[in-house]
Amino acid sequence: MFPLALMLALAGLTFWLERMVREEEGAHPSLRRHDPDYVVDNLAHTRFNVKGMVESTLAAAKMLHYPDDDSTDLIAPRVVQTKPNEPRLTVTADRGTLSQDGEEVFLYGNVQLVREAGPERAEIRMRTSFMHVAQSHSVIRTDRHVVIMEENRQLQGRGMEYRNDTQELFLREQVRGRFESRKKDGLSGDASK
Repeated sequence: MFPLALMLALAGLTFWLERMVREEEGAHPSLRRHDPDYVVDNLAHTRFNVKGMVESTLAAAKMLHYPDDDSTDLIAPRVVQTKPNEPRLTVTADRGTLSQDGEEVFLYGNVQLVREAGPERAEIRMRTSFMHVAQSHSVIRTDRHVVIMEENRQLQGRGMEYRNDTQELFLREQVRGRFESRKKDGLSGDASK
């Protein structure tokens, strides 16, 4: 009876030790390290709407995908949004990350946004250190300091949301602005002649 109990105890101990070692090891060794499983140089991705028109393009000097957390990093990303009935937007940065579904882009370092001029609107430029682009909703956000320049105007603040479909801009806090008057053509010089 004693040898049988000893054998069962050893078997139980062996089973427990094996489970503990497997839990420490986790998944496959490639999933324990943060190494890319694929790298794409000169990425160019185009998104089309249901009518077959280009809605946006995402380009990057390099894209790296990591299997351990299913994350995607972008080096020198450039997002261009060209939805119908919306101003064209171009956003560039030093680096970025892409959401798993590809709908959202998170941009970091020297982030610059340009909204092109139109018949009734001037070009707008925005600079910040971080920007979140929700492509399908035409929304751009930051919780950092942002500088917005348009013709003779400059706004800055901390925290911003811009909706490209309605062209609404919201600044959250520490808002400051500088507005210069426009010079009227033909009125300069001596008016007594």
